[in-house]
Amino acid sequence: MHLIHIDKILRKTPAAGEIPDERELLQNTMQVAWPSIVESFLVSLVGMIDMIMVGSLGSYAIAAVGLTTQPKFIGLAIFVSLNVAVSALVARRRGEQDQESANKVLVQALLITLGLTVVVTALCVGFADQIIRFAGSAPDTHADAVAYFRIIMGGLIFNSVTLVINAAQRGAGNTRIAMRTNMVSNGVNLLFNYLLIGGNFGFPKLGVKGAAIATVIGTVFGLVLSVRSVSHPDQFLYFHGLRHVRFDRRTIRTITSISSSTLAEQVFLRIGFFTYAIIVAHLGTVAFAAHQIGMNLLTINFSLGDGLSAASIALVGRSLGENRADLARIYGSVCQRIGLFFSCVLAVIYLSVGKYIFMLFSQEAQILAFAPVIITPMILIVFMQIANVTFSGCLRAAGDTVFVAVVSLISVTFIRPFSGWLFCYPLQMGLMGAWLGLTVDQALRSLLNGLRFAGGRWTKIKI
Repeated sequence: MHLIHIDKILRKTPAAGEIPDERELLQNTMQVAWPSIVESFLVSLVGMIDMIMVGSLGSYAIAAVGLTTQPKFIGLAIFVSLNVAVSALVARRRGEQDQESANKVLVQALLITLGLTVVVTALCVGFADQIIRFAGSAPDTHADAVAYFRIIMGGLIFNSVTLVINAAQRGAGNTRIAMRTNMVSNGVNLLFNYLLIGGNFGFPKLGVKGAAIATVIGTVFGLVLSVRSVSHPDQFLYFHGLRHVRFDRRTIRTITSISSSTLAEQVFLRIGFFTYAIIVAHLGTVAFAAHQIGMNLLTINFSLGDGLSAASIALVGRSLGENRADLARIYGSVCQRIGLFFSCVLAVIYLSVGKYIFMLFSQEAQILAFAPVIITPMILIVFMQIANVTFSGCLRAAGDTVFVAVVSLISVTFIRPFSGWLFCYPLQMGLMGAWLGLTVDQALRSLLNGLRFAGGRWTKIKI
């Protein structure tokens, strides 16, 4: 039994060169993919443990931290879009063996990142109270949510610079560097969570604020490691120092051209997620706390898809840079097959021990009553989510970012909030309705992006 059917993938289109055998294709994919998968999974796992630690303070603390999630990601949207362009461009330049241009992409992206970070930090810290109130905070969650948000966004500079360097390293295929950076960063985060949330070993007991401070300290360590990764002259990506920093209009135009549509996608995504979160927040603190536990579990699904997406960007981008559209389609399909395997494993886990995983976050009976409401649709969502994220990575690697952005606009900005509101309130399905709305969104995105990938037009885009 073969996992990969080359003829079906290429649809009788002649290969442009020699095709590696199935074993070599899987080895090549996993060599790039496993560090990204491990990295993304550990980041999500640490986020889950972080929420478990915060949950020891009570449901109000879970809800308070949860309220900051979407505003935080709206602030990060511009950096996420920039980093998608950086990964795609560096991957393409790696395939072309153009080291100088790849390093220009990194330097220009760093300059853009530094300027944008100042603006985003000032806005988020200055208007934190209004932002969190708009997010749907209640009297018992507002003060802690504002404090958490201000600390996280006040330390944004450490995170934003690390993200752009890691994005470039992933594009170059150096996924282990990003993995090590995040492992150290998150390990430090967990250590200071333990010290600062509950006040252990003589450290002050800071509760929710302690969790925020621990996160920022972790990003400082991540920044140091990421900067070191581009400080070696023998590496493909090498930062020569400040004396070599120059604005390059052509490179900046290329970066902004690709990232602009991804930025639109991210903005649409975050507006949709934010609106959806506000809808759920109005169900009350307990329901919203249960919802946040479910969303934390959902990040585990996303992490595996995100790791495969990073691998697909590197492999698909490099193949297109080598003028091997056939290999780009094959590697994209291999990533999908691996994603399907992970989906099956997660579905079995949720079906068998999902309730017990829920209990790690909270022992409150009111919250645990919502566990079946969330776990049931999640078993279906895991297949759609991983497929969608992997398809999107392939399309972005090729520069087909406008299509992905339009799909996100339709599905996340409009379909998810509207269907969530419809099921939640007019049809009076409560939290179950909110998760049905999320299921509709995931199904639509995975279908549309999957059809686009199968069509193959993305292989002809020049960047």
